[in-house]
Amino acid sequence: MPQLNKLRTALPGGPGGDTAPPSSARLRTALTVFFALDGFLFAGWVVRIPAIKQQTGASASTLGLALLGVSAGAVITMMLTGRLCRRYGSHAVTVVCGVLLPLSIALPAQTHSALSLGLVLLVFGAAYGGMNVAMNSAAVDLVAALRRPVMPSFHAAFSLGGMVGAGLGGLVAGGLSASTHLFLLAAIGLLVTAFAGPALLRHRPAVQPRTAEAPTAPGPDAPRREPKQRLDPRARRIVLLFGVIALCTAYGEGALADWGALHLEQDLDAHPGLAAAGYALFALTMTIGRLTGTLLLERLGQTRTLVLGGAVAAAGMLLGALAPTVWLALAGFAVTGLGLANIFPVAVGRAGELAGPSGVAAASTLGYGGMLLGPPAIGFLADWFSLPVALTTVALLAAAAAVLGYGARNATHA
Repeated sequence: MPQLNKLRTALPGGPGGDTAPPSSARLRTALTVFFALDGFLFAGWVVRIPAIKQQTGASASTLGLALLGVSAGAVITMMLTGRLCRRYGSHAVTVVCGVLLPLSIALPAQTHSALSLGLVLLVFGAAYGGMNVAMNSAAVDLVAALRRPVMPSFHAAFSLGGMVGAGLGGLVAGGLSASTHLFLLAAIGLLVTAFAGPALLRHRPAVQPRTAEAPTAPGPDAPRREPKQRLDPRARRIVLLFGVIALCTAYGEGALADWGALHLEQDLDAHPGLAAAGYALFALTMTIGRLTGTLLLERLGQTRTLVLGGAVAAAGMLLGALAPTVWLALAGFAVTGLGLANIFPVAVGRAGELAGPSGVAAASTLGYGGMLLGPPAIGFLADWFSLPVALTTVALLAAAAAVLGYGARNATHA
């Protein structure tokens, strides 16, 4: 497969050209669009959290409980989506979730109590969790078919979508109600799915997912699967370690997404538009970090990338949480984005090197769990102490990721 190995771009159509066959290039482009859409819609929701909080009259702790609906819905769906992908294909499940996610994003603006908000966020979380598992499963298959580690490009697309969604939210925050804004996001999401979905549905995954469960009987045209492999206890512990590293960094991403704008607006008296720009800046620096991640890994190696990233993120978040001015806090958010950018992809990649797709799945699930469970924890800590103090836990977990990354420096195949 000489052409497949000549891929040089981080995103399709970038400098150097995409030399994959047209069908693979179209599939990669469509999948990249879904990653970007996921980040775009999620960011569009999070920048309107302050308005939804005011609309529902929720306190920080009750808002945290309502946000737990996203976590609960996502966790439940994540446990089921793998089976759905094996039965119906990751491409089909991605497209279905690409319809459900835009539809569900319009619901929070129709609520007027923390209880009703939590209930509709269960639906939103279910669609979001299913989308993440399905599109990552499709990406794993495509990466295996291309035989080039292009997974960071998909995560960069998610970050880029988040930056655009947050930036757009900041521009319209002062002029559009949350209800109108989220309805527009729903319409955009449905249009994008209608545009990109057919490209996924026309192509079967190039590589069937391999799991630790008993394989189903392959069809006549299915590629050969490798025999089922079970991990020994040591390998499971190492995979769990990398999953915890992914959780530590995703906790920070979720916390900044849900609480960053509120911190800037509530604690530092930032204008709603400028407060929304905080997450956009974070997403921008994370995108830049992921687009340059391959070069960083080649220069420093995986362990140094983990340690340096965790240390930089910890310093940046301490500044972002405790700075006395908006501009210093924004600078801290930017540094945090650079530090966190490549920890999640590296952790998931190391788990995959050790245990194959089952390792990727385990680490990814733990990581997304951190992204979804972090915001409710921040809400409780904000009520007990203060929001700035609560946000310092992001720095603590980033530092923990650096320590764990250094401790895992000698982890090899069991």
